[in-house]
Amino acid sequence: QVRLVESGGGLVQAGGSLRLSCAASGSIFRINAMRWHRQAPGKQRELVASITSGGRTNYADSVKGRFTISRDTVENTVYLQMNSLKPEDTAVYYCVVETAFRTYWGQGTQVTVSS
Repeated sequence: QVRLVESGGGLVQAGGSLRLSCAASGSIFRINAMRWHRQAPGKQRELVASITSGGRTNYADSVKGRFTISRDTVENTVYLQMNSLKPEDTAVYYCVVETAFRTYWGQGTQVTVSS
């Protein structure tokens, strides 16, 4: 069983920064990629950023230049550094770990950006 523990969400003013963390533990075998998704009220869940086992990153256009995804391969932890936050970044952020056999989702952490 794989467990994902997310942290770092909260309330911040527009223009501020937050850093999300997601630590994966348990029977993890061959992580192919780690991702962050988000879902705002009344909207569909969307991919924010991803990082492969080789370190290749990908970002949604709406966060390029503001968000940075990184990972610690030893600790099986993925981070999302969010700078220059905007009210439209308000959402529940979900950590996703994609392994060779299945994909795991975290419980989500709330990020609220006030104007």
